[in-house]
Amino acid sequence: MADAPIRRDGANLLIEVRLTPRGGADRIDGVKALSDGRTVVAARVKAVPEDGKANAALAALMATTAGLPKSAAAVVSGSTARLKTIRLSNADAEAESRLRTICGLPA
Repeated sequence: MADAPIRRDGANLLIEVRLTPRGGADRIDGVKALSDGRTVVAARVKAVPEDGKANAALAALMATTAGLPKSAAAVVSGSTARLKTIRLSNADAEAESRLRTICGLPA
């Protein structure tokens, strides 16, 4: 599926995310469809969107959800927007499967 929110890029995973900062909890809320038809992973973090705190919290959430070290995750686009792309470096098939399952996608 070309518009899947989680896709493989070599040894890495790229995840399209819609982030809600100050969301009361650090969690993944599943997959949501945007008005333009794209699908994204909906996530929320407790952190405020100041000084990169919400981005860091989101990267950590994605990494730990996939069972990877926090250092494996980085925001690669959308650092100042709600729609972001997260890269998980050196994510094996098990990490991808874990992330897909938690997001409610087929593994």
